Amino acid sequence: MFTTRPELSGDFGMVASTHWLASAAGMGVLERGGNAFDAAVAAGFVLQVAEPHLNGPGGEVPILLWSEADQKVSVVCGQGVAPAAATIEHYTGLGLDVVPGTGLLAATVPGAFGGWMLMLERWGTWSLADVLAPAIHYAEHGVPVLERISATIESVAGLFTEDWPTSAATWLPGGAAPAPGSKLANPVLAATYRRLVAEAESASSTREGQLAAARKAWYEGFVAEEIAEFSAKTAWRDSSGEVHGGLLTGDDLAGWAASVEDPVTFDYRGHTVCKTGPWGQGPVFLQQLALLSGFDLDAMGHLSADYVHTVTEVAKLAFADREAWYGDADVPMSDLLGEAYNAERRALVGPEASMELRPGAPGGRTPRLPDLPAPGTSSSAPGVSGARAPQGVGEPTVAKSAGGVEVTSADGTVRGDTCHVDVVDRHGNMVSATPSGGWLQSSPTIPALGFCLGTRAQMFWLQEGLPAALRPGARPRTTLSPSFALRDGRPWLAFGTPGGDQQDQWSPNFFLSVVHGGLNLQEAIDAPMFHSEHFPSSFFPRGSRPGVLHVEDRLDPGVVAELRRRGHEVEAQGPWSLGRLSAVARDGAFLKAAANPRGAQGYAVGR
Repeated sequence: MFTTRPELSGDFGMVASTHWLASAAGMGVLERGGNAFDAAVAAGFVLQVAEPHLNGPGGEVPILLWSEADQKVSVVCGQGVAPAAATIEHYTGLGLDVVPGTGLLAATVPGAFGGWMLMLERWGTWSLADVLAPAIHYAEHGVPVLERISATIESVAGLFTEDWPTSAATWLPGGAAPAPGSKLANPVLAATYRRLVAEAESASSTREGQLAAARKAWYEGFVAEEIAEFSAKTAWRDSSGEVHGGLLTGDDLAGWAASVEDPVTFDYRGHTVCKTGPWGQGPVFLQQLALLSGFDLDAMGHLSADYVHTVTEVAKLAFADREAWYGDADVPMSDLLGEAYNAERRALVGPEASMELRPGAPGGRTPRLPDLPAPGTSSSAPGVSGARAPQGVGEPTVAKSAGGVEVTSADGTVRGDTCHVDVVDRHGNMVSATPSGGWLQSSPTIPALGFCLGTRAQMFWLQEGLPAALRPGARPRTTLSPSFALRDGRPWLAFGTPGGDQQDQWSPNFFLSVVHGGLNLQEAIDAPMFHSEHFPSSFFPRGSRPGVLHVEDRLDPGVVAELRRRGHEVEAQGPWSLGRLSAVARDGAFLKAAANPRGAQGYAVGR
């Protein structure tokens, strides 16, 4: 089949990401003797500068990796936790029934730096100065402004000038959004990273000592001090329409550290798929596989009406369980992935599209759903005060398209995206990482640091007794969801995508296209994509659209007509508008890579 670019093949190393600058930076590390972990860290920091509307230093990162030395898959949790003062009573006392989607009240401890540093220290070989050098260069000298960056900044220019002047100073040079094709620098962020390197090098002469000193400076030193002071002493308008201060303190930052965990896994047709624990949405991918293991997708035919219907209905069941059971709590994953449970759930997939949200009862437990907003609630619904529609809410780039350029809604609302990077080196080490949060429109810029805090706390519920209920020290049930797969017990595929709630629909669709469709990596990425909006969004104001199925309009018209006949409310999107996949693989004697052509931004490099 036609592909927009070749599937790359070689034996030295491969990097695939959502921005060509990050991919090139990562490949440069491999060329100079670094390993996959060094390359992923360097690429991750470049993404903060090259895609500031999609992620930033104040965000978070979950990572899945294969270490040849360890001979196993590990999860690095770079997801920060809720502040000690973040209680349900505090938020409801402010008149809120959901956590705002922007501003200081939605902040958790910024975990990305700790996550990257933990991977670098434990599995990498390069120094802090070396991995930060490309990001510092681009922050000082500027990155090319893509149309999406310009459109995003333009959409929130009013918010910045009226309510968030520190963000206006950073992102509106000369008082206006930077034009596409211009250069955009962030010298304050460059100075922050230069100071980190200087303090680390003055504290120790060893690589390990310098990394420890950098973490200390971030979570206990000058970075933590600036974050705590900004949170305590300033207040800003957020998506509720009201002005609120923050809750993060120096103790919150000092008391958190990134961690290493074992993945949750599921075996599917000779492949072992690995995901983060259910503190994130990752295992919902595995639940879909567990359900699909009882269907004959090969007989249905790739992207046939039966195929798309079955995959969609299975996703509805799995995501209903996400709403009832997932969170930073005791989640019954063995029951949720067990065959007895899935045989019972599989029987719920009928010939017509379901309009219900139907969580199951694993192990006989009674499911409890949150008190959800009314179905059909728009992601651009007004804030609590109703004073005006919020700006900057959601994840940033799954949005309506205008002239092929993704833009925010008329009211400034932005939805669903992130960044992603995959790396494989000549030694066989592999990384899949999905950094996100702290994007420029999430919260006011901290002027002394050049970045803002994230808003992942909006994924908590302000309702007691739920697995994803807000509580101090808990991780929000993040949508960030890197993926890894072994084939016949050997490391095979590192992959992932931005996209908020869609991540664990687009990633399974890609995986199934390879396993059942027989497509290579690039063909699977290029294939027409689809996803459901049936279940509640993880983002403010937590709305849902039961029965709505988005498809790229390249999908066969006869398939679309049959899906509509079965009751799916099909909304055809642009031909290249859904999915942001990238992937790298070990395939026999070769390393392979592919990246997303949509948006003309993602790129894979390697040899």
